Amino acid sequence: MYYEQARNFIYRNARPLDIARWKYLFENGSKEDVLISLTAYQNEDGGFGNALEPDCWNPNSSPVQTWVATKIIKEINLEDKNHPIIQGILKYLSSGKDFDGHTWSNTLATNNDYPHAPWWNFETSQEISYNPTACFIGFILKFADKNSKLFELACSLVKEAYNYFKIHFPMDSMHTVSCFIELYEYIKKSSMNDLLDIEEFNTLLHQQIKHVITYDTSKWAVDYVCKPSLFIGTKTSDFYMNNKEISDYECEFILNTQEPDGTWAITWSWIDYPEQWNISKNWWKSDLIIRNVRYIKEIRG
Repeated sequence: MYYEQARNFIYRNARPLDIARWKYLFENGSKEDVLISLTAYQNEDGGFGNALEPDCWNPNSSPVQTWVATKIIKEINLEDKNHPIIQGILKYLSSGKDFDGHTWSNTLATNNDYPHAPWWNFETSQEISYNPTACFIGFILKFADKNSKLFELACSLVKEAYNYFKIHFPMDSMHTVSCFIELYEYIKKSSMNDLLDIEEFNTLLHQQIKHVITYDTSKWAVDYVCKPSLFIGTKTSDFYMNNKEISDYECEFILNTQEPDGTWAITWSWIDYPEQWNISKNWWKSDLIIRNVRYIKEIRG
């Protein structure tokens, strides 16, 4: 019953974008429908805003919201480098906006002008973060023209990012770790392994995943913790076999914790903006349904 309940919630409550994602992933839906819905969140500068990331209602383009768009591009296997959405993202990334020469900003000052979760609040003193920069580096290496200045920049940034990763290894931030795993996957698939030591990167990521996963599964249903699905989406992942037991357990956990309405508990919340949080929470429920159903289908078959 888990699938039908999940499907019903999506059709009754989800944003058009998430309905299109559901249809594409599970009902032989159209890739173009996903892209049409995604375009609604893209701004003139090519970046994304407008609460594409439901925890941030900033309409202005931001790196984190633009990163969410790149995740959806991966999800639907869009490979056309000339697609307007991809070209727009490359335009935004090459503009220098929200970029300090080394990393793209994790939060923006304009976030504070709109409803948002506390972790997207802008503070004047910001620590260096490779969330989402590590993902953008991989995206650029995959999609940018190899003769462009942006591609040349990414070839330099990937070395900086990898040095940062090794210096700060092992990391405690699960989201930053997931960005480095994305970078690894982009590089591996692009056959540009000469940019760094891909075998060493693989070895370190195996250790890093073990370090950051929450093995106390009693916390999974009530706290915002790190589960293997953040890093491992399929059985073909380089990291699945080494984490098979806990990954397979997550499938059982998902099946056992579904709510009667087809959703799963959202284990985080906002302090401020309660009205907007109630809307965003509903959006997150749809996103989590899609992720959970996809994970079960990929891992359990």
